[in-house]
Amino acid sequence: MLRLRQFIYDEIRRHGEETYPYECCGALLGRVEGDARIVSASVRCRNTRTDSASDRYEIDPVEVVRIQRDARTRGLDIIGFYHSHPDHPAYWSRTDLEQAYWLGCSYVITSVEAGKAQLTRSFALAGSTVEDKAFVEEELLTEP
Repeated sequence: MLRLRQFIYDEIRRHGEETYPYECCGALLGRVEGDARIVSASVRCRNTRTDSASDRYEIDPVEVVRIQRDARTRGLDIIGFYHSHPDHPAYWSRTDLEQAYWLGCSYVITSVEAGKAQLTRSFALAGSTVEDKAFVEEELLTEP
């Protein structure tokens, strides 16, 4: 399960609308409690894809390291990532799975149709190795 405050949920969706028709992307910071990942903050990232930013995203690894260091100074961890799917469903693609490496993290996808955020879903990256990884849909719970 992924739990996040309503304002973080709204910010993720707004980010997708602002970058439309290109994919937005970002990191989710928080902590794990039992089987729940609890989001305390989201961090917008720049989509560094220049060849197909309308249906692919990439976060600069240097930016990920910076985010991870900053999170640790606040007592948080990277517990997930988010991105948008302009004019496509809020469901992971083969490319999303191929490029997902953070086992145990949540991957949130928002469908943005004609510039307006629609459905937002979350998928946990399950598995014990990169070879057996799989996305499993998880409950996304927003809180006031």
